[in-house]
Amino acid sequence: MNDPQNVHNYDGPVFNAAVSGAQFAWNNESVTQNQQNDSTVAPGFEALAALVDDLLQQLARAGLADRDREDVEAAAGEVRATISGPGTPEEGRVRRALALLKGVLAPVATGVAAGTAAGAQEWAQTAIEGLTRIV
Repeated sequence: MNDPQNVHNYDGPVFNAAVSGAQFAWNNESVTQNQQNDSTVAPGFEALAALVDDLLQQLARAGLADRDREDVEAAAGEVRATISGPGTPEEGRVRRALALLKGVLAPVATGVAAGTAAGAQEWAQTAIEGLTRIV
């Protein structure tokens, strides 16, 4: 008598090897995906890049309204774009990008932004202080 074969039924993609840097959406009606691979940061701006990356990682827990979260993401992206790439970023452009990021965080930090979760105000204040100290 033959041994029964193992049969596996999967409801989604199956990866049989390492997958790195891939994005995909499965079984949904619509999706928007973004991916940035800004691995090159101008020399001297590594600490600022790390701070902005940390701010973005904490953003989901900050409990911001969608519009405020999108503004912070866009402003942080502007800072990253300004300090990434070859050569030394123009000082005025870096200051403007940081001012933009601090500006979108200010209403949250002062409690003016409506609909923010508990702790968002303190989180925004800490982020602004960190951005001010680092530059």
